[in-house]
Amino acid sequence: MRTVPTRLFPRLVRNLAMAAAVSAVLSACVVYPAREYYGPTVGYAPPAAQIETVGIAPVPGYIWIGGYWNWVGGRYSWIPGRWEAPRPGYRWVAPHWEHYGRGWHMTRGGWRPR
Repeated sequence: MRTVPTRLFPRLVRNLAMAAAVSAVLSACVVYPAREYYGPTVGYAPPAAQIETVGIAPVPGYIWIGGYWNWVGGRYSWIPGRWEAPRPGYRWVAPHWEHYGRGWHMTRGGWRPR
């Protein structure tokens, strides 16, 4: 077993005390997940959703992904719905707009794990 030379002992104690202090401070931190905002803040709400004709799925088992308003070129632009194959172990979350702070923010849609 090795021993610490006497001249290094104060430095070792100081480093251990510093590590304990940093650990104590960091253990009190609370981390919140960031919002998944996409794009700029828009000063007014999006229009009402457009009515879409869904029709028949091109392949049995496909699911309909509804359209949504996106912000493109300084204005709202409708992105039409589409048919997609389901993804095992995932669920579809539609993109949507939320009023937060000084305006409206878009939250991305996409496939999320179940």
